[in-house]
Amino acid sequence: MRLTSKYETIRRMLSDFKQPEYRYAQIMDAIFKQNVGEYERMTILPKFLRDELTRMLGPNVCSIVPVKEFTSKQVSKVLFAIAGDERVEAVRLTYEQGWKSYCISTQCGCGFGCRFCATGTIGLKRNLTADEITDQLLHFRLNGHALDSVSFMGMGEALANPHIFDAITILTDPHLFGLGHRRITISTIGLLPGIDKLTREFPQVNLTFSLHSPFDDQRSELMPINDRFPVRDVLKALDHHIRHTGRKVYIAYILLRGVNDSTAHAEAVAELLRGRGPGEHLYHVNLIPFNSTEVTPDSYQQSDPDRIKAFVRILKSKGISVTVRTQFGSDINAACGQLYRSE
Repeated sequence: MRLTSKYETIRRMLSDFKQPEYRYAQIMDAIFKQNVGEYERMTILPKFLRDELTRMLGPNVCSIVPVKEFTSKQVSKVLFAIAGDERVEAVRLTYEQGWKSYCISTQCGCGFGCRFCATGTIGLKRNLTADEITDQLLHFRLNGHALDSVSFMGMGEALANPHIFDAITILTDPHLFGLGHRRITISTIGLLPGIDKLTREFPQVNLTFSLHSPFDDQRSELMPINDRFPVRDVLKALDHHIRHTGRKVYIAYILLRGVNDSTAHAEAVAELLRGRGPGEHLYHVNLIPFNSTEVTPDSYQQSDPDRIKAFVRILKSKGISVTVRTQFGSDINAACGQLYRSE
């Protein structure tokens, strides 16, 4: 069942109270231009309306509550309390040129059990609502931080949560967050129905596919979802996405020492991505150094720097576009694969 967002609730309430149309704009301006986080402080509104907003939605505009913040160089990670006494995390990255990017969660936990990911050890508690997803960004916005780009790469598999599409609609609404579609990135382990829907409904949103092994047997061991959606089936969907959108697709690949960082792996990745037709040049491999945690297996370790360089050389020699992701926040468990409802 589709849940109504706070913004739809406000529209309906204003209609029920026969308020003039400009009231909605006043409320949105208070939130998104004046950074007003409590309905009672929206003094441009009549008191009865402020009281009614508070009664229906609670005193705070944000539906989630910051519990704790962890900071490191260029990184801030916030632990939020959500309904049901659960916790989720979101990360703000500040680059040297001042660009601020956010990594936000779409689920509390994750049910797909990728072996190298801390979030997967929690299991799936529940999907976040569209408000709970977008309120992670609203928290930063209300605290005066610019929102330059956002990645759905936090806790959970974004395309397993049907509310993700409502969240994208909210984020791209020019009267709300006003983010451009190309400022948003969805990361997926390869859920074909979600990829197809994203291609149809939000073709300009960036798409990242988590590969992590080019070999089906090994990928199924690392990522059990591969038994349901094998690599080659996912790549066919990505080929269609490229043909339909003309947009680049990113291939995320976490390098695990002695597991998936061999010459054979690099050559097989290149083989998967070559010969895919006119759009093959739009595949870009993003290599990610592994980040260990207390809950991920000790057998998984970060690849040696020389091994990473060799992997890059092989891909480039095969004509594959490749970069190594710049890592931030591993010292506060804020990097890729480390989000875990920190207490």
